[in-house]
Amino acid sequence: MEHEVPWSGRTEVESETNQGRSEGSPPGVTDHAMHLEALQELALRLSGERSVDAVLQLLVNGLAQQSDVALARVWTTGPGDLCSSCRLRPVCPDQTVCLHLAASAGTSLEGEQWPRIDGYFSRVPIGQFKVGSVAADRTGLLLTDPRSEHWARPEWVRHESIACFAGQPLVFRDEMLGVVGVFSRVPIAMQEFGWLLMFANQAASAIANARAFSELDRLRQQLESDNAYLKEEVDSAQNFGSIVGRSSALRHVLEQIDDVAATDTTVLITGESGTGKELLAKEIHKRGRRSRRPIIRVNCSAIPHEMFESEFFGHVRGAFTGALRDRPGRFQVADGGTIFLDEIGDLPLDLQPKLLRVLQEGEYERVGEEITRKVDVRVIAASNQNLAEQVHARRFRQDLFYRLNVFPLELPPLRTRKGDIPLLATHTIAEVSKRLRRPVPRLTQEDVGWLQEYEWPGNIRELQNVIERAVILSKGGRLRLDVALPRAPDAAVSADSPSDVVPEGVILTDRECRDRERMNLMKALERADGRIYGQGGAAELLAVNPTTLASRLRALKIKTNKAR
Repeated sequence: MEHEVPWSGRTEVESETNQGRSEGSPPGVTDHAMHLEALQELALRLSGERSVDAVLQLLVNGLAQQSDVALARVWTTGPGDLCSSCRLRPVCPDQTVCLHLAASAGTSLEGEQWPRIDGYFSRVPIGQFKVGSVAADRTGLLLTDPRSEHWARPEWVRHESIACFAGQPLVFRDEMLGVVGVFSRVPIAMQEFGWLLMFANQAASAIANARAFSELDRLRQQLESDNAYLKEEVDSAQNFGSIVGRSSALRHVLEQIDDVAATDTTVLITGESGTGKELLAKEIHKRGRRSRRPIIRVNCSAIPHEMFESEFFGHVRGAFTGALRDRPGRFQVADGGTIFLDEIGDLPLDLQPKLLRVLQEGEYERVGEEITRKVDVRVIAASNQNLAEQVHARRFRQDLFYRLNVFPLELPPLRTRKGDIPLLATHTIAEVSKRLRRPVPRLTQEDVGWLQEYEWPGNIRELQNVIERAVILSKGGRLRLDVALPRAPDAAVSADSPSDVVPEGVILTDRECRDRERMNLMKALERADGRIYGQGGAAELLAVNPTTLASRLRALKIKTNKAR
């Protein structure tokens, strides 16, 4: 008599069903452990769930509610995480992967519920026991003899009057997701076993879809969380959370941001490296109607050529070697929000048409999938190159350039807005000190002069790095710009330097005041050719009494050879 019936989904289910039951079933049994209509309804409910845990729990609860089903369980494939303490380790052929008991539901004859998933069979080696053999062979198993040696716990079978075990693999697109197992108190007919196979296939699809939804939700939540953090805290690594500056060049850019932020117009931001193009893009997004959705950054220069389509548009499982699961692309994740294409000028020429299509039509296909998807995103691009020159040199497509260059914004380099340096330095010192939990060092006029003398080829990013280095070296004392700057200034600030005007928030020491007075007096003497008295003399230039000026010169030990 055959008591263990393997099942591979063959089409002879109906002919075998016409013979009554499998060969190991008792004669005259007419009760049904499972009903087709109930399984179909359960499969439909599973398809509407987006959480993997919810799918698995609904699956076992629904099966356990079928007539005479004592216990329903689902095992899913997972890593060998409990090998050191697992009781089944001696029989485990591969300790890198096994079956994890993920959901359980059932009721004993005494009314005890069986929801636990941490018992003896919480981990099952693939290829071992009934469940493990189903996973290894990817074939259903129907065990109809309760006296068979295949039962791992025969005493439990007798005590609970278990008559049958039915197990089916959960396979989706050739990926083994796990095993569903049903312990019944009445024999399961071959027809019912076939229904369980169809149900298992639908359940596997529901699990795969829930995993995809869960991964997408995780990515979106992470991105939204990052955006929320940027709104509340300082992004200490790059931009310190706000645009700082009052120069006319920067004000012009900010006025343009106000004009374009409320629209969905494509923006192209140009400027040297380190000028704050990404910060500007985030400001545009934050002030626009899409601010509740994420802004997704893509560094075009960092994407390998062969991974471009997958990174931008996503892929399905099996689309290429290493594609172990479906993955959404950056455009799909940014749907409803903004995508920031940084360093767009570094995008290879042969890949630019694929980007142009999604920008023009709002359509794309994931790698390995023929379904055309729609996407609604706002595009902000940035480049430190002159894209017009790149077009002329045939290194950038003209049509893509026109598509991106709808509303151009050019960020000025820091060397052309040195009046903003005191504000930027003060703001950066405060933020860095807070992040490093250091006392805030004092920014002196001498420090400002040093900062304004430097040309800042790395722009704001370099300024932030120098300030952070100076704060660390200050050790709670004076800001050590003399050490942190790429080159130490050779002399004090000249009298005609931009630092003659004391920036807002900067307090001069008494010595600095005397030094400034000394430099101003020497400048006046130099212009007066060393004369103090008379028309055009230093006293007239300074609008002071000549004797008063002479007294000040003596006090400051400044000598002049031309008294009159």
